[in-house]
Amino acid sequence: MFSSALNPCESVANPAAGSAMKHQAWYKSPMPQPESLIAHAPCRVDLAGGTVDIWPLYLFHPGAVTVNFAVSVLTRCTIRPLAGKRIHLKSLDTGAEDRFADCAELCSAKKVRHALAAYLIRFFCPEGGFELETHSQSPAGAGISGSSALMIATTAALARWTGRKLGLEEIRVLAQNVEAQLIRVPTGCQDYYPALYGGVSAIHLDPDGIHRQAVPVPADQIDARFLLVYTGAPRQSGINNWEVFKAHINGDRRVFRNFEEIVAVARAMHAALAASQWEEVARLLRAEWKLRKTNAPGITTPLIDKLVVVAGKNGGLAAKVCGAGGGGCLVLQVEPQAKPRVAEAIRASGGQILAFQVARHGLRIT
Repeated sequence: MFSSALNPCESVANPAAGSAMKHQAWYKSPMPQPESLIAHAPCRVDLAGGTVDIWPLYLFHPGAVTVNFAVSVLTRCTIRPLAGKRIHLKSLDTGAEDRFADCAELCSAKKVRHALAAYLIRFFCPEGGFELETHSQSPAGAGISGSSALMIATTAALARWTGRKLGLEEIRVLAQNVEAQLIRVPTGCQDYYPALYGGVSAIHLDPDGIHRQAVPVPADQIDARFLLVYTGAPRQSGINNWEVFKAHINGDRRVFRNFEEIVAVARAMHAALAASQWEEVARLLRAEWKLRKTNAPGITTPLIDKLVVVAGKNGGLAAKVCGAGGGGCLVLQVEPQAKPRVAEAIRASGGQILAFQVARHGLRIT
């Protein structure tokens, strides 16, 4: 349900509504509206430093960094013109669909089915009619940032459609803030950078801002050494992260110490990846998972534990859950020659292999 206090359609006409909305007006493009457009953004696998990327947790851990890589599991937003001012929203994944006579009707709606699209449209307020369709190759609740990648694709598509010239960091800030409105808990920043840039990233979380650094590790080495496994159990990252966030802010010393160690592991992971030190990467991945499991109950599950053991018996070197845990996806590091054997053992034990390569490119609009 929307809150009228968060209604940007009203804020546009209000000079006191804040610089973000006035900022849009400066970037009205003189270019004609395109006939149609498609924006793609990739999902990600996180290796170390997750949850620390939620503001302001990283400010309490100097040197905090999150390490992840983009994967060729893509999200897509397509926008097509419609006659008049009609708006049609459609999610191919969930089947959610909304129709409105115009943007004013959308803005005043108390309930919508395709909330991700509706919240962003309320910000941009396009003038003409259009159909907005979204699709994600990520299973629901997989923990590989499908929703955040889709937020990036949809934000960028709407910015292009309405003639706003937003930089990549402006797209990231808007997508992250609107997603926080949607899930109603704090969101981390790491998920948006693989969607924007692709490749392998070290995301430095500093007092003066967030800085993304490309990690110069050969992508084909990661392709050969990692497996992505869907456990078939969707999870809600906001719930697990929120419990850990509250414990940290409330002064839980055990959680604070865990975060200190997770930050140290993430910094070491950055260095090991950059040097292609694969034995060290595996050791650090195991250490990260051991620490993460102790942050809050429910981060692991019986199936996840079973798959980790099965992988280890067949050539797996290390494993951890993607995202906040509690289900979703598991990333496995394996010996390259053992990859087919591990994959077969995982399938036989109830896991679903998600084929991927490192996404060499991030956000693209055509």
